[in-house]
Amino acid sequence: MEIEITVWLLLLLFCGGLLAGFIDAAAGGGGLVALPLLMFAGLTPAQALATNKLQGSFGTFSASWYFIRRGLVEPRQIITMVICTFVGSALGTLLVQRLDPSFLTLAIPVLLIATAAYFWFSPTMAEEDAHQRISQGLFALLIGGGIGFYDGFFGPGTGSFFAIAFVTLMGFGLTKATAHTKVLNFTSNIASLLFFILGGQVVWSIGLTMAAGQLLGGQLGAKMVVRKGAALIRPLVVTISIVMSVKLILSADISW
Repeated sequence: MEIEITVWLLLLLFCGGLLAGFIDAAAGGGGLVALPLLMFAGLTPAQALATNKLQGSFGTFSASWYFIRRGLVEPRQIITMVICTFVGSALGTLLVQRLDPSFLTLAIPVLLIATAAYFWFSPTMAEEDAHQRISQGLFALLIGGGIGFYDGFFGPGTGSFFAIAFVTLMGFGLTKATAHTKVLNFTSNIASLLFFILGGQVVWSIGLTMAAGQLLGGQLGAKMVVRKGAALIRPLVVTISIVMSVKLILSADISW
């Protein structure tokens, strides 16, 4: 597919990457901004999914590095989660590249709306640590592998799903959950990106432009989490979910 690259489009993509990186680092769900924007730019569904992984990897790396440097995550303690997430994401990416493009054109708006609706109705998460309900190994297998697969197959909302799982199953407070979420989200993004590159689906010029915005947005969002915690995260998820749901409904005649 031939895509006309203009200065205005690149500027729009940079700003979209910055916003997506900020939201993803602070609340998860940056893909709710990035994926529709990539499809608006003229990418096919498979190209949009692949290029979203490229730009998203920069944002999640930026946020992960910040949290690790601040001592909120010890990577050696979650190595099993990282491995399971990587494998799950790789399998999801391999599957989605085998699907009919027309099916993806129909499925992506539906999945985005469902994801946004879930965030709207999900219960409020607390800042304080609570009781751990399952072992770390089981969490790695079920949540790391399962959400990793979802991220490789589709992606938007992955960060929020990980955060909810860390809070409800591992008993983490929301800031600690968000910090650990970024590491697993970066893992799933990298795994998916590698297999999309092998499939020739990444549009590099667009992805790298958004990635530049993601790097800045990821740092700003991570700093805001440390400073504001749950008081900021919940409203961001709800607001972005509503905005993107309305956008998708209004553009349903194009997507469907």
